[in-house]
Amino acid sequence: MTREDLRAGLASLGVAAGDLVMVHASLRKLGLGRAAFGPGGAEALLDALDEAIGPDGTLMMVLGTDYPMDWVYDHPLEARAALLEGSPAFDYRNAPVLEEVGWLAEAFRRRPGTIVSDNPSGRFGARRRRAKRLMADQPWHDYYGPGSPLEKLCQWGGKILRLGANPDTVTALHYAEYLADLPDKKTVRWDYVVAGADGVARHVWIDCLDDAEGIVHCEGEDYFASILKAYLALGRHREGLVGSARAELIDAADIVAFGARWMERNLAAPA
Repeated sequence: MTREDLRAGLASLGVAAGDLVMVHASLRKLGLGRAAFGPGGAEALLDALDEAIGPDGTLMMVLGTDYPMDWVYDHPLEARAALLEGSPAFDYRNAPVLEEVGWLAEAFRRRPGTIVSDNPSGRFGARRRRAKRLMADQPWHDYYGPGSPLEKLCQWGGKILRLGANPDTVTALHYAEYLADLPDKKTVRWDYVVAGADGVARHVWIDCLDDAEGIVHCEGEDYFASILKAYLALGRHREGLVGSARAELIDAADIVAFGARWMERNLAAPA
């Protein structure tokens, strides 16, 4: 498989010059994992994506953070400041991505020209024309909600590109959780040490909807996967083959609006 093969697959799917695209991908399913492709699979895909959107397009990925002190979340809120005391300050530019997000996101973060947002929990990366505006002014609390890069993705006509990604992998649906009219949504607090403008390290925290376990207790399949399956059944997306993977190109605003309505119908407690 060559970069040209990937580029042809993306073009057939509908990825075009000037597009704003949020990417979720499995290198293994694309045939770009180390076992099948050798080293450089992530770079080959990112080269193809850069070429597909051109200089006027924008790529975006969710990064998260591999935070070595996240064991403090097993402790009560009132104990966390003392547990974090003396730990290194979070460095949003250089901290590795959340391990479960995968190597492609880490390669994207390291790629020259990628801009990274400064929120340790809701960290995104973006590159090309609208990257700075997309990453600017991300809320500290509720980092996936109003004012977030996810809201901008929807407002600016962005698309979600899924390349062999797991069915529960549609980060934009976290924005739908904020839009859904549901009572008693579960919330969570994340604690960090960050360096202030004066360089002094301080304990801080972030309040947001529970993006780890979900905004409501839900038995069975992850509800993001259920939403994606229901949405794809409508046929409002484009699909095809990129590399060795089944791929979908989805209008971000459309699936977010659909997801919010789905949550209201299916996650509300019985009257």
